[in-house]
Amino acid sequence: MEAITQGIRISVQTEYLEDQSQPDQSFYLFAYHIKISNQSTQSVQLISRHWIITNGEGKKEEVRGEGVIGQQPSLMPGESFEYTSFCPLNTPMGTMQGSYWMEIEGAEGFRAAIPKFEFKNPYTLH
Repeated sequence: MEAITQGIRISVQTEYLEDQSQPDQSFYLFAYHIKISNQSTQSVQLISRHWIITNGEGKKEEVRGEGVIGQQPSLMPGESFEYTSFCPLNTPMGTMQGSYWMEIEGAEGFRAAIPKFEFKNPYTLH
């Protein structure tokens, strides 16, 4: 999955962490790997994040916060930043989507779209 907003490319890959999940207790842990690439001609800084997490039953949860993994990375044109984070769910599947608030040096900021991506326990039939 990927999305591009004003030259900021956001790519996402997910994985089910079977060894850390406990399906008998309705606990499913997923990792998501994100790569943010600055393909614009201006320097940008990731200031905050907004996530919408939806479990397999359609229950939504919103999460907002500063930066990602405790950082507010700045990216010069052509640079990328990668990180991995985790999402626990009480269902074997779900989705996440959202945005990052990006600031451009000397200009107005903007919301860079994070594409909707799916979490799936590969052992669940659906």
